[in-house]
Amino acid sequence: MASFVDRVVLHVSGGTGGHGCVSVHREKFKPLGGPDGGNGGNGGDVILRVDPQTTTLLDYHHAPHRHATNGGPGMGDWRGGKNGETLILPVPVGTVVKTKSGDVLADLVSEGAEYIAAAGGIGGLGNASLSSQKRRAPGFALLGIEGESSDLVLELKSIADIALVGFPSAGKSSLIAAMSAARPKIADYPFTTLIPNLGVVQAGEVRFTIADVPGLIEGASEGKGLGHHFLRHVERCAALVHVLDCGTLESDRDPLSDLAIIEAELEKYAVDMSYSGTDGEVVPLNHRPRLVALNKVDLPDGKDMAEFVRPELESRGYKVFEISATSHEGLRQLGFAMA
Repeated sequence: MASFVDRVVLHVSGGTGGHGCVSVHREKFKPLGGPDGGNGGNGGDVILRVDPQTTTLLDYHHAPHRHATNGGPGMGDWRGGKNGETLILPVPVGTVVKTKSGDVLADLVSEGAEYIAAAGGIGGLGNASLSSQKRRAPGFALLGIEGESSDLVLELKSIADIALVGFPSAGKSSLIAAMSAARPKIADYPFTTLIPNLGVVQAGEVRFTIADVPGLIEGASEGKGLGHHFLRHVERCAALVHVLDCGTLESDRDPLSDLAIIEAELEKYAVDMSYSGTDGEVVPLNHRPRLVALNKVDLPDGKDMAEFVRPELESRGYKVFEISATSHEGLRQLGFAMA
């Protein structure tokens, strides 16, 4: 059973307003005391609110239809109907609200941020509110208005300072486990990581977050592998770290070709307006600061491969670190460079 969902289609509707009441005031010796029908109550709104304790959209995957309560009908003796209760739907930090056609309606990136997904309908007027000089005792009232209904797409984009990108089994999960308190699943087969993992790293006085994204392969930006579903989780990151596997046993792979493929996929991926630079412009993924971590140098072949490719990477302008997530070699230097 899925435990992490980062995209759902949510069907929401506000409560319908209560109907107005038709009533005439009666008391002893005054059988026709004038209209006293109260107004109907307003329907409840449906509001999306960021809750830091919520980390997934799983609840809305299982129950995608949400409806706020209706307003109560008006009553005699000028009594208004009860307003419907507002339905608060908690969402994770970093939730983007879109239409089904892809238009962005809201980007909820701070704790407590809200978006009114569906407004409740207005209650109908009772006959007391409809009386006038020409019509002193109207024998009718207005019906309540239906609440808004909409189909929304919710997408979760992780908020982290640093994103770890690389091929499957490059050691990204091992790296985030070695540098933080995060405990992702680690195994020796591709696509072990099926969901993004976040970890908090302390380097001196600087504390920052890193995201371990499921492995990318060639064609990820077009839907191949898992990349199409999880590239959105690196959109908000201020910097990237390429984790390159120096100990791979695949004959057709090497760190330089892996880097070229990942860079090409990042360039192809269409970045939306979720991240802006310091002066307000949008910074594409392939233009953000990047570090290169040559992983698995604890292996003899890995160490030799790292020493072989490092001069070429540095000649391209990359800041390169030889690391081992297993033996923790080079992690301190990498952590301060990330900070």
